[in-house]
This record gives sequence, C-alpha cells and structure tokens, in this order.
Amino acid sequence: MIKTIKAAGSAAVLAAGLSVSFNAAAAETTLIVGTWLPPTAPQNAVVWPTWAKWVEEATEGRVEVKIEYDVGHPKTYFQLVEDGVIDAGFSYHGYVPGRFKLPIAAEQPGMGVNAEAASVALWRVHDKYFAEAGEYEGLEVLGLFTHGPGQIMTTFPVDNLGDLKDKKIRIGGGVQAAIGERMEITPVSAPATKVYEMMQQGVIDGAFLPVGEQKSLRLAEVTKDLNMIPGGMYLGTFSMFINPYFLEDLDPKDAEAIRSVSGEKLSALAGQAWEQGDIDGLAFAREKGVNVVEHDASSAFVQQFNQLTEGMDQAWIDSVSDRGVDAAAALEEMRTIAREYEAQK
Repeated sequence: MIKTIKAAGSAAVLAAGLSVSFNAAAAETTLIVGTWLPPTAPQNAVVWPTWAKWVEEATEGRVEVKIEYDVGHPKTYFQLVEDGVIDAGFSYHGYVPGRFKLPIAAEQPGMGVNAEAASVALWRVHDKYFAEAGEYEGLEVLGLFTHGPGQIMTTFPVDNLGDLKDKKIRIGGGVQAAIGERMEITPVSAPATKVYEMMQQGVIDGAFLPVGEQKSLRLAEVTKDLNMIPGGMYLGTFSMFINPYFLEDLDPKDAEAIRSVSGEKLSALAGQAWEQGDIDGLAFAREKGVNVVEHDASSAFVQQFNQLTEGMDQAWIDSVSDRGVDAAAALEEMRTIAREYEAQK
C-alpha cells in the first residue's frame, strides 16, 4: 500500500527513521522526495543528499528536503508526484512504456561513454529538442541521467550470445527489452530490487544491469559470470521530477533557487554518482569471486553483439515520428556531446 506521506506529518516520518533533513528548525517548507532504491544505491547515498544540501543553501534554509523510502513500485512515481502524494521523485523511463519515447535515444547501443557524459548529453538534447514535445506533462523535470553501461550478469557461463537463447533474463524495459528480443531470451520483467532474490532462488538465470548493482544490490553474491562489453549493451535512462504546483506555491525566488541547482548540474551529479557506483561494483564483483570477462572491442563476442543490434537507431527514430522532433539530428548531437564531454574529463 502506498503511504500518504503528506498526511503522515514530519514527526511520523522522522520517527520511522526514513528521512534525511537539513536545518529543519529554520525551514519554512518541507520538500518530500520519494525513492525506491535502497540507501546504498548512488541515488540515495549521494545524489539526493547532495541536492538536498544545495536546495537548503540556495534557499537560505527556507526549504528543507526529506527523503522517504519505499513509497511504491518505481513505475508509480511519475503518478505519485503528479498527484501530490510526494513532491519529487525519480524513475526509470522503461517502467512506463509508450509515454517516454524521446529520452530512450540515450539508451541506444553505440554511445560508447560512461554515465556522466551520457547524462549531460541527454539533458542538453532534452533542453534543445525534446522538452516541447510534452512527454512530461504534469511534471517539471529537475534532471535527466543514465546509469552506467548495461552488462550481462548470469548464474551460468556465457561464451557467446547464443548461450542466452531461451534463458530467463530479468529486463527493465526500454532498449534492453528490444535487445533481449533479438537475443531470443525469455524476458522476465521485475524491478532491479527484486533481482537478488530471483537469482538466488533460480527464478531467473541472469539480468541485464549496470555493474554498480553488483555492490549496491549485492548481486555479486548470486552472480557467477559477468560479461562486459566496451560501452555496454545499452544505457538506462531516468528522470528526476517535481510537482509544478509545489514550485508555484513557493516564493518565486525559492522556486528559481531550486531550479538553479537542478538541470544540467543535477544531471551531471547523478551521472558521476552512478559512474562511481560502477567502479565500486566491479571491484566488489572481483572481490566476491565473480568470473569477470571484459571483452575487447574487436572480439567475436562484441562483433556478434554489433551485428545483433544493427538497425536499432532507425527503429527508435521511427518510433518517435509522432513527436514532432528531428530525431536523427538529436541522436547524432547527443552522441557528439557525450563523446566530447568524455574526452575532456
């Protein structure tokens, strides 16, 4: 059951031990952020607490941020924020198929960068090309980001992509679903937070996820093999958003202060945090004895993957033909921005 946080009151939230607050005594307004990942995930360990501090500083303490866990299934967060159950949140676009087609551009194979560069590129292209298409109607976007390159983690050895045929693989939607279909896997839809239990119990044979989940979700304890493709198979895209009426109710200078610490700045922060999560996750996987196979770009494994994903760019371009956007130009510009940003890091 979804908890109605607004009705719970500050004392109940604090008593539950599920919130992070800053300078609560001086605050005039409390901004409730909902989250569905565990405290160890980069979004909760780094991104939201850092943004909360930025908000407090930018509003001179007039707005405090409290973080509430486990408000509902991740696919419900868009609606929860629209309805004002929580003030802000984040979610994965693939959990709501059909609504968010444009940001899926960043998920396409071939970006060849890590999360920070991809997140900045996604934000800039959204701002230039996608914002006016109205996919976030009822919400105000605070930031956009991608997790790190999606890889193949399994409970069995994978020598080539044919070994995945008919295997039960957890997918989260978006581009990874299309990749799974081309691989002829048996797809199993479930939130990332359920993967540990499902792999442990043999409900699934593996998952497509970024390497950071080896540590943040402790998947290294149930993963036997981790096959890594340079740049990954895909990048998962997320948005961070706020109820626009919440901002309207604030003093205009505080609403603008919140916007000033969001946008590209927040997107880059999220990308950095998730990218560091991948570094930590890979080290943790090795520490736990996972068989990590890092494929070279020229390997037969990667060539097989490249052949498998041919035509996916055009498929995405065709899928957004009703959005009134120059999709081909947007995708090309996104990759250019991402690669230039990565080269300058």
